[in-house]
Amino acid sequence: MKKISVLAAAALSLAAVSANAQVKDDFIPSETVQHGKQFPAVNSEKCVRVKVNAPDAKSVQLDLGGKKYDLVKGEDGSWVGESGPQDEGFHYYNIVIDGAVVPDPTARYFYGSSHWTSGVEVPAYDGDFFAVKNVPQGQIREIYYWSEVTQAMRHCFVYTPAEYEYSYTKRYPVLYIQHGGGENEYGWAQQGKTAQIMDNLIAERMAVPFIVVMECSDASLPGAQAGRPQGRPQGGAPEGRPQGGMGGFDMSAMFATYDRVMAEDLIPYIDRNFRTVADNAHRAMAGLSMGGMCTKAITLNHPELFSNIGIFSGGTITVQDADITPGFRQTNKLVFVGFGSRELENRVPGFGDGTDPKEETEDVKASGVNAHFYVSPDTAHEWLTWRRCLYQFAQLLFR
Repeated sequence: MKKISVLAAAALSLAAVSANAQVKDDFIPSETVQHGKQFPAVNSEKCVRVKVNAPDAKSVQLDLGGKKYDLVKGEDGSWVGESGPQDEGFHYYNIVIDGAVVPDPTARYFYGSSHWTSGVEVPAYDGDFFAVKNVPQGQIREIYYWSEVTQAMRHCFVYTPAEYEYSYTKRYPVLYIQHGGGENEYGWAQQGKTAQIMDNLIAERMAVPFIVVMECSDASLPGAQAGRPQGRPQGGAPEGRPQGGMGGFDMSAMFATYDRVMAEDLIPYIDRNFRTVADNAHRAMAGLSMGGMCTKAITLNHPELFSNIGIFSGGTITVQDADITPGFRQTNKLVFVGFGSRELENRVPGFGDGTDPKEETEDVKASGVNAHFYVSPDTAHEWLTWRRCLYQFAQLLFR
């Protein structure tokens, strides 16, 4: 069946009117296509092709990676065109029809950039670590729970390793992992490939089995206006600091409320309803981009709750942080900081404060903290960076 689909995609591609005759015409469907569809498709040059049926439109564009590509209308009323080469990994994109920005009706939808949008997967050379394999499969459970802090029902996803279903007396460590700006609790469950990464690591005995909780840091007190702030797009400029704002949105207020949600509602709920080891030595928190900033704020405020910290493209832990946080040096077991190589090449140094995250992490390590710095090769502010960070971080946790 896969061979037939590939041949069908190739036939459609050859028949299509290409917006760029120089693009190599060996496109195959991306894994993010909807069932029975052939587009978006990706070729060996990592270009993305889309095909949109809009016979009455005057213009149609592919909006991908901060650039718009004009599509060409064919005799059948469909518009076809390609992007330039993209980084390997997952990317959000939209279709622009006569100025209206819409999802691609042939692709699966993902929550990013503060709305449901389309996504395309450009195959990565190291994609085996997050591929679906014939190994024992864990579960991702969809959970609703009541928050006394926000006086509302909240929603999260919880990954449990395969052995959780039959190791009836065993208790497990827990990682709480946060999405980036403009994303939500679906991010790590879908774009992040958390279950696949964990299943493969555990099957290869490269990580100890543990639970992963994926929640949304968008939290507001009763009567306050909620809203998911718009983070920077993949490859864009850095987000603001936690103490500042983002487009008029005060992240510090959101982080403070989410801090209470975690401490008073979420962690107690998880410890009551799952077989956890309910102490800080067996509890970790990590996050990407804005979620890394949220992680830093909450873990430094609660060293009694967390002893393992992961920050992916979202700042660092400094020597000063370690020194001024009561109990940090006594309880912390791991600090992990990761970035994409292109982030480090193109970033605003230290998110504007003139510091170097690698040097800061090395200084923390030299001061006696078990600190690790990781660079994802040839990636920017994007999901392949963060999948690789989780892959590296998970191998260090709870050892």
